[in-house]
Amino acid sequence: MNLRLKAAALGAALVFALPMAQAKNFRMALGDAQGGTQWELGTKFAELFKAKTGGKHKVKMFANGQLGSEQDTINDAAIGSLDFSVLAINNITPFSPTVGVMTLPYVIQSLDDAVKLTRGDVGKELTENTIRDARVRIIGWAYSGFRVLTNSKRPVKTLADLDGLVIRVPKNEIMIATYQAWGINPTPMAWSETFTALQQGVVDGQDNPYITNHAMKFYEVQKYITNIRYIFSLEPLVISEDVFQSQKPEVQKAILEAGHEATLHSEAFIKASESDIKKELQAKGMEISDPANDEKEWIEKATTAVWPKYYDSIGGKDKLDNVLKVLGR
Repeated sequence: MNLRLKAAALGAALVFALPMAQAKNFRMALGDAQGGTQWELGTKFAELFKAKTGGKHKVKMFANGQLGSEQDTINDAAIGSLDFSVLAINNITPFSPTVGVMTLPYVIQSLDDAVKLTRGDVGKELTENTIRDARVRIIGWAYSGFRVLTNSKRPVKTLADLDGLVIRVPKNEIMIATYQAWGINPTPMAWSETFTALQQGVVDGQDNPYITNHAMKFYEVQKYITNIRYIFSLEPLVISEDVFQSQKPEVQKAILEAGHEATLHSEAFIKASESDIKKELQAKGMEISDPANDEKEWIEKATTAVWPKYYDSIGGKDKLDNVLKVLGR
């Protein structure tokens, strides 16, 4: 278990002496603002969960980091002071490193790949690992699309075009290492600080899926989009494992069923909406470019430098080999 969580877990028994099984209202944290895939997944889950429990159990949503950073919500869920959280998968990786296999650059190359991994044996194993490592259980997935690069300075098509740009990234080692492989040192920064940093010119750019760029109104502070496909953004819905175990069997069943059905909804949502969102961003003045030469230079640099560096943390090279085999590669 992560060291930060060990100390927190010591007080868990005291917390769960309280009558949590009787709770009628649950809290769900979301890192993103309303309108994105996190919100879509969370609201669909809340609707389904309420229906499946005959209206007895409700979920209140707290969007846009109201309950703290996404990594903070994992700590809070680990000790049972928060019920649910929807967050970017890279913010679970520090607590449960094997999840990092999903964020290695260019492993997931399509929505179909993402679905196959999250809803198959790989996803089941990662769920077991997060319960063990972080005391949270993955019960659903938001499919947000590829993290595309945005910036306020110029079109970027080649790695050489990155030179001199200050790019914000999450505090995630794999993503930092990827940009370093591309020849620049990115700026790790909390999500809650990102819009203001872009607005004030502290950083020039960032990467996120189209739908997140739209929901966060980054078109107000960014001009250019590079359609890179280095990470497919997965945003799991997690529940505190202690909260889950404190529920009656029929409530646990409702939670799992609602999570599965909300996941199916998220897949349909991104398929139906991403194309229109791209058009809206262009209508608001953003210019979209594709990376040169089918992104070959970006892919070669990232996979050669980053994959071997993280074999140990994801559980060994064989874990990556198995994922690639599942994907038919």
